[in-house]
Amino acid sequence: WGGWVGAGCGGSVPGCDVRLQVQSVEKPQYRGTLHCFKSIIKQESVLGLYKGLGSPLMGLTFINALVFGVQGNTLRALGHDSPLNQFLAGAAAGAIQCVICCPMELAKTRLQLQDAGPARTYKGSLDCLVQIYGHEGLRGVNRGMVSTLLRETPSFGVYFLTYDALTRALGCEPGDRLLVPKLLLAGGTSGIMSWLSTYPVDVVKSRLQADGLRGAPRYRGILDCVRQSYRAEGWRVFTRGLASTLLRAFPVNAATFATVTVVLTYARGEEAGPEGEAVPAASAAPAGPALAQPSSL
Repeated sequence: WGGWVGAGCGGSVPGCDVRLQVQSVEKPQYRGTLHCFKSIIKQESVLGLYKGLGSPLMGLTFINALVFGVQGNTLRALGHDSPLNQFLAGAAAGAIQCVICCPMELAKTRLQLQDAGPARTYKGSLDCLVQIYGHEGLRGVNRGMVSTLLRETPSFGVYFLTYDALTRALGCEPGDRLLVPKLLLAGGTSGIMSWLSTYPVDVVKSRLQADGLRGAPRYRGILDCVRQSYRAEGWRVFTRGLASTLLRAFPVNAATFATVTVVLTYARGEEAGPEGEAVPAASAAPAGPALAQPSSL
């Protein structure tokens, strides 16, 4: 049934993650996820929760195409299925999709942090990226690329590895009447594990991408950001916004698996046999492990 991704870019309660990650420790604006959520609705209405939504939507199709294509082809190139190869194929997919994910998250971060109303700097995701390119060039559009790579590469490896292990352990087989609940559990758990594996890097990435937006730049790079953040706020700074991220990670990834399963069930229908005879898709598959590999999708 393959490995379906929803763990990567921007998995959190809308509008909360970036604001919690980059708020000043001297003058904190929010006391936590729930307070942030309520404050955004009170000050900016429900629409404030969806600031920067256009950016993820713009890149989602391309990201999924890259992830599925790279992961499947990498797994084929590695020659055989194993836990290590599942991790390596997922890591390769995560690294490649950063080309789109990094500018997309930069726009999302800037849009979430800008002031509401007529004083806003950017009119939308595309306008944000155009303005950044005009002022800072290609380097500005790719700000945070290294930290994005450090987050996405192992995160997608953990995602595919966890999903593969869980679906096999749960016995997810075509025709199983409990297939959808099992995929919901496997997908949601995989999303949570992938975020837990690299979340501190996501905090650093958000801070680097937001740096200089309100005042002079503070950080000289990744290590300097880690040092300054730890010195000012301790280790807890690297868990800022984690609750909001995990709240969304499970249902989003779980829903992705269930939706893909239903769509594939109806889209595949009956496949033609070797002599032109229609045979059920499940019986047309060659004998082997219960789970079809991502490369077979």
